[in-house]
Parts: sequence; structure tokens; C-alpha cells
Amino acid sequence: MTEISWPHRIVTSAPRKLVGQHLTMSLADNHTFRLWQQFRSLQQRITNPVSADLFSVQIYPNGFDFTFSTLHSSFVKWAAIEVLDFQSVPPEMSTLDLPGGLYAVFNYQGLPTDPRIFRYIYGEWLPNSPTYTLDHRPHFEILGNLYRHNDPQSEEEIWIPIKTKA
Repeated sequence: MTEISWPHRIVTSAPRKLVGQHLTMSLADNHTFRLWQQFRSLQQRITNPVSADLFSVQIYPNGFDFTFSTLHSSFVKWAAIEVLDFQSVPPEMSTLDLPGGLYAVFNYQGLPTDPRIFRYIYGEWLPNSPTYTLDHRPHFEILGNLYRHNDPQSEEEIWIPIKTKA
């Protein structure tokens, strides 16, 4: 067991409407920087954001290996912002209905390249939880006003979809 644990809370989230851009990638063939660079250059065209918070969303296929033993498994990553509705979506953007449901929300401070929190979540917290198991819905991070790209003091929330064990 690791010496590190992260504070978390269990939240029931309402569905959200997101507008952004997405790419298929893997950890070995990671295009996150390009995705965010492209999204940020067009973000001002989104006219109805709910807030300034940004969403980094991962949509994993069924059976995805969360031990990350293979770095070549593909998933879809989104750079997005929550909007009030889909009435005025810029043509360069796509829409995503983020389903509501139960989430474990972890507060994270540090660099995005540090894998320890994900090892903790998927390797310790979830397997040892007497109450919750992973649910098949999008995973996401909320990058709020304390988020600073590539800054070890950066803060974000990591939202992991969960459900109660049967």
C-alpha cells in the first residue's frame, strides 16, 4: 500500500452539456497538448459557458485496462467547457452530453505527468472499497481557477464514475 492518499468525496452529479474538441489517442501516442492548444485557440467562440472551468474528459472503451500495463490502448479525450445549451455551437466544435451519476471526486495538486494519484485510485482505493466499483461512464477532470498548466502547485478535481456494489 502507498504512503500517499488523497482526500475525496462522493458526489451525485447532474448531467452536463459540454462543447469542445476531441481526439482518439493512447498513453503512448498522447496528443493532449495538441488537443488543448487547438481548443484554447477557439474557446472564445463559445458564447454560453456555465463558468470558466474547463473539462478534460476521457471516454474509455469497455474492458479498458486501468492498471495501465499497456500504454497502447486507445481512448477518446475531450477538451471542453460546460455550456447552458447547444443552441450556438461553433462549427469547429462538437457536443458531448456528459451523463450524470455517482462520482468519486479526488482533489489533486501536482503535475499532470505524475501517475501516483491514478495508481492510488485504480490500484488501491477502488479495489479496496467495500461500497463502490467503477462504472462505465466518462471520466473527467475539472480544471478550475487553481489549475496552472505544468505547475507543481496546480490544483484540479478528478471525477471517477462509480456505482454501488451489488
